[in-house]
Amino acid sequence: KVADKMKQHGVLGASTFSDWWAYKYEVVDAIPQNAAILTNVGVNVAINSDDAEMARRLNQEAAKSVKYGNMTEEEAWKMVTINPAKMLHVDQFTGSIKAGKQADIVLWNTNPLSIYAIAQQVYVDGVKYFDVADQETKLLAMQAERSRLVKKMTEAKAKGEPTQPPVIIFKHLEHCNDHEDMPH
Repeated sequence: KVADKMKQHGVLGASTFSDWWAYKYEVVDAIPQNAAILTNVGVNVAINSDDAEMARRLNQEAAKSVKYGNMTEEEAWKMVTINPAKMLHVDQFTGSIKAGKQADIVLWNTNPLSIYAIAQQVYVDGVKYFDVADQETKLLAMQAERSRLVKKMTEAKAKGEPTQPPVIIFKHLEHCNDHEDMPH
């Protein structure tokens, strides 16, 4: 078994995709049980992503190891919290909730490994950045601001003031397929 040999050769940590096998060269032989197999032989495992959108949902990616590898929910959760912190040698600062540690925390309405989980509050460096309870008030304020700005622009145009078309800036996110020298 490869996982046993990895452990015997001193591999302490491994970062793997949950189930995105065979979509690019480095995961062509991957299987969805990777994380569970490695965890079972004592390797510290993290679930990773190289996609900006999927990185936002690592909780769901970790949950796939519960399905495919029969991991406990606690083991799965560790793969996106304390395990990566240990790999990066920053677990004394982050990766778990303890007094004195730096933490970005999300409070969910249900089990965070569920696809139905909705973030209720988000704290970054101790500052509340999001609260679902505040969203209706913020939405109404944004709609009022938009209406105010549209009215101001419409009035300016009606008075013959100069106008200009909007400038749309597209932000390109790098992807491995963007580079011809990379195997696909």
